[in-house]
Amino acid sequence: MSFSTDDGAAAPRVWPVGALCRAAADALDARFNPVAVRGEVTGFSRAASGHCYFSLKDAVGQLRCAMFRRAAGLLDFPPRDGELVEVRGRLGVYEARGDLQLVVESMTRAGQGALFEQFLRLKARLEAEGLFDAVHKRALPVLPRGIGVVTSPQAAALHDVATALARRVPHIPVVIAPASVQGAGAPAELVRALGALGAVAAGRGPAGAPPIDLVLLVRGGGSIEDLWAFNDEQVARAIRTCPVPVVAGVGHETDFTIADFAADLRAPTPTAAAELAAQPRGVWLGALDQLGDQLQGAVREVLDRQAQRLDLAASRLGRPSARAAQQQLRLARAAQRLRHAVHLRMERLRQPGAEAARALPRAMQQRSDRAGDRLSRVELRLRLLDPKLVLERGYAWLADEHGVPVTRAAQTHAGQALRATLADGVVDVRVSPDNGR
Repeated sequence: MSFSTDDGAAAPRVWPVGALCRAAADALDARFNPVAVRGEVTGFSRAASGHCYFSLKDAVGQLRCAMFRRAAGLLDFPPRDGELVEVRGRLGVYEARGDLQLVVESMTRAGQGALFEQFLRLKARLEAEGLFDAVHKRALPVLPRGIGVVTSPQAAALHDVATALARRVPHIPVVIAPASVQGAGAPAELVRALGALGAVAAGRGPAGAPPIDLVLLVRGGGSIEDLWAFNDEQVARAIRTCPVPVVAGVGHETDFTIADFAADLRAPTPTAAAELAAQPRGVWLGALDQLGDQLQGAVREVLDRQAQRLDLAASRLGRPSARAAQQQLRLARAAQRLRHAVHLRMERLRQPGAEAARALPRAMQQRSDRAGDRLSRVELRLRLLDPKLVLERGYAWLADEHGVPVTRAAQTHAGQALRATLADGVVDVRVSPDNGR
């Protein structure tokens, strides 16, 4: 059925939306499919289901693409943003949104996209220059006094980093140097922000600025175009000239930029960069507790050894005659061994067959007599060291109630009980109020 307008022209057919989408899809299928398309990959992502979603673009257009799990499993390379590829598939309409969509059935590399080629050329040149050499990499400070952060104030990365640092090291001050992280002017802003934090680290910052020992350069994930500011040569050189180590946490774990290679350390994400910046405060508090326990144990051990030495010294001072008696016993045993040796020698000389040696008994007896005389003299000197002889001359040995010797008046106090050892016994005494001090 058709309709006419007042001027006699036929009115257009009124289509239901779904029917029009299906009709358009049928027309595209009949006109183009199967189709081969050449373009640069952008916005590539792989869902948990295994399906892949991305767009193909060139200088004048962009086309949404979907590659389902079966076809994606046949890929012999991981597609990356910026790569130039050729795909084959069927062009249609995604009716749920009315979008033009290419369902990709196969994909091959067609060379590398313009941006990716620029990235590789710059990386190769700076690498040949030695800018990325491991010898230039600086170790991160164990306990940074302050941490600088370069990112956009509107970026989600700033929130992630601030949250991680507040949780792990709330005592460390954080200085934020704002900069755009996307767009034509972003590289120059990143260079200025790195320079500002470098000035603070070198002590040339504004008055009252906290010292900075580490800088975090962070941004969330995105396509190669989104991250292109971090593939700038001047940004790479600003990282290397920064006076303190720089940690780059740009994009997701699979994203690599020139800044990652120039940095002293690459983190897979902004949050990971914050976690690498410093150990949690609890770790250091636990280490301090452990060191305190070790110190206390060492002090107790030293005190115990000194107390044992003091007890041993006190016991020796309390029995001065014991050592003299021990020496007397040792001398007596030595004399007995000497007499026994002389006796055995004499007996051997008296045995038959020893006629040539029988003239020696007198000499041996003389040697024995001399040794006995020396032994007697030593024994006499030892007896003279006996404290009892000193006590017999009118002296007394004073000790307190614990047996500690009292050798100074300053060691006593009025009314103190003492024990006086005399030559023939022990007398308990007490210090008078006037003790002569």
